[in-house]
Amino acid sequence: MGTFSVAVVTSTRADYGLLRPVISGIANDPDLDLELYVTGAHLMPELGRTVSEIESDGFPYIAVDIMTGAGGDTLTAMANALQLFGNAFRSKKPDVLVVLGDRYEIFAVCVAAAACGVSIAHISGGETTEGARDEYYRHCITKMSSLHFPAAEFYRKRIIQMGEQPETVITSGALGIENAGKLPVVSREALTEKYGFDFNRPFILATYHPETMGSGIKGIYPFIEALTQLGLPVLFTKANADEGGEQINAILEERCAGTAGWKLVPNLGAVNYFSALRYCTCVAGNSSSALTEAPAMGKPSVNVGNRQKGRYTCSSVITCPSNKESVLSALKKAISPEFQRTAAASENPFYVGKDASIVIVSTLKERLQAGLSQNKSFYDIV
Repeated sequence: MGTFSVAVVTSTRADYGLLRPVISGIANDPDLDLELYVTGAHLMPELGRTVSEIESDGFPYIAVDIMTGAGGDTLTAMANALQLFGNAFRSKKPDVLVVLGDRYEIFAVCVAAAACGVSIAHISGGETTEGARDEYYRHCITKMSSLHFPAAEFYRKRIIQMGEQPETVITSGALGIENAGKLPVVSREALTEKYGFDFNRPFILATYHPETMGSGIKGIYPFIEALTQLGLPVLFTKANADEGGEQINAILEERCAGTAGWKLVPNLGAVNYFSALRYCTCVAGNSSSALTEAPAMGKPSVNVGNRQKGRYTCSSVITCPSNKESVLSALKKAISPEFQRTAAASENPFYVGKDASIVIVSTLKERLQAGLSQNKSFYDIV
C-alpha cells in the first residue's frame, strides 16, 4: 500500500482522455494509492457509456451515478454529486483530490471535498471561456484548491492574480500535448471499418457544444448550414452533457442520417480521436481540443462562436462569429493550401520541456510528503 491516497475524478470522455497518463502515473507509483471515481457522462448510455474505455484500460474504479433520474438536469446532477461525493469523502478521506477543468459536476465534487477537509489539486485552471458557465466554475475550483497545474505561463499568472501563492502554481503544460505525441495511431483503414466513415478522403472533424452562457444551441444551425455548403464529408462527435446537449445531438442525428458523407458518433475515445485528428483536413466547432490538441498536431481549427472566448489561440486557429457566412469563410480559409502550411508550422505554447503528467505526479508526491494542506493565505500583488 502506498503512503498517500490520491482520489481522481473523471466525468467525461474528454477529461479521461487527458487524465489517463496522470492516472497511470499515480497507479504505478509505489508511494501513492489511486482512488479513481467515475461519474457524470461516463455512465450515460446515450453518450456511449464511455466508462467502457476505463474498463478496457484496466483501472479499478468507483462508479458514482450522479445523473440517475436527472437526464441533462444540471441542478439535479450537481445536488446528487454534492451528496454522494460528500458521503464518499467523509467515509474514506483521501489525502488529495485531483480534478481537471471546469465542469459543473466537477465543481460540485470539489465543494464536497472542501466541506470534508480534503485538499484539492486542480489541473488547467486560469483559463477563460466566456461563452460557458464553466468560466466561473473553473475559477471557483481554483479558489478551493491548494495546488494548481495550469497549462501555460500566462494562465499561471492569472491564477496568481486571483490571490494564489506563486509556489503553489506550477506550470505543467497541457496533457493533450502529451497524448498527441504518445498515443498509438490507428490506421485509416481500421477507422474506416470501425465507424463506416471513409478516413481516406479529406474530411472535417467536428464537435459542437451548447453555449451555456450565451446563445445556447442556436449556433448549431448556421454551423450545419456552413458545413453543408462547404461540401466536404464531416465526422461529428456528440455534444457533451451540458444543458442543450441532447437537443444538439438530436439535430445532428437527423441531419447526418439524411446527408451523404456525414457521420455522427457518440465518442471516439482518446486513441481513435487523436488518430482522426491526424487524418482530418481541419477541426471545426467549439471544443477546447480545437485550441490545444489540434495546433499541437499541426491541424487548422475553426473555432465558432463564444464558448471558448478568452482562451489563448495559436496561429493555426481561426475564430469566427456564429453565422453561416462567417463560418463558411473560415472553413474555406482553413482548408486552403496556404493555411494548411501555416497550421503545420504553428508553434504551441502548451509544452514545458517535459510531459505534463510527469510534472503533475512528481509535484503531487513532493507536496504530499511536505504536508499538503487546505490552509492558505491570499497572495497580494504589490
